[in-house]
Amino acid sequence: MSAAPASLHAVRTRIEQACARFGRPVKAVRLVAVSKTVEARRVRELAEAGQRAFGENYLQEAMVKQRELADLRLEWHFIGALQSNKARDAARHFDWVHGVDRLRLAQRLSAAAQDRTTALNVCVQVNVSGETSKSGCAPESAAELCHAVGDLPGLRLRGLMAIPAPSAAPEPVCQAYRGLRELFDHIRGQGLALDTLSAGMSDDLETAIAEGSTLVRVGSALFGQRPRRAAL
Repeated sequence: MSAAPASLHAVRTRIEQACARFGRPVKAVRLVAVSKTVEARRVRELAEAGQRAFGENYLQEAMVKQRELADLRLEWHFIGALQSNKARDAARHFDWVHGVDRLRLAQRLSAAAQDRTTALNVCVQVNVSGETSKSGCAPESAAELCHAVGDLPGLRLRGLMAIPAPSAAPEPVCQAYRGLRELFDHIRGQGLALDTLSAGMSDDLETAIAEGSTLVRVGSALFGQRPRRAAL
């Protein structure tokens, strides 16, 4: 088995085992392969192994990659911090935007999405760990933002997204994901038809699945470690 199919198989096995362990159907959890800084040829290899959904953090890089892979029917998720002046390109070139953390950004996406034939799927990002360096609205503001986003034309509010602060101990991460799920349930109880909890990455996908994640965003377990860079 070559590297791409082997890594994909290993991650899917982890998801299946986590679902079995925590009493969840495996079809309840989707995998988005985080392909930031990865060459288009490697994305193609993973697509040929059966992966269809890919996540990107850097807009200009992603648009180049999308052109190179235009012959494939892929689903593209923008999962990085997004500047409002980049909303038009994001709405045109992505199927999902996960990092909506303020109304102004949602309004820009809504205006740009009027040219689409289908609604743009969006998730509201919540700063569950209270990190000043991380994007996301405060948990106490999430419900109000979700209701406002849900009223905007051209957008389909799917749910919540979060990236907890890294921790050597599992309990803080577990608590962060549990709080996110409780917030998700609370907002659904207010009448919004949320169906997506975008939570969990290579190091903690099992914890996220245990707490109700429906979509895990996995990069290094599929493509290896990559250097950090500034968002575009």
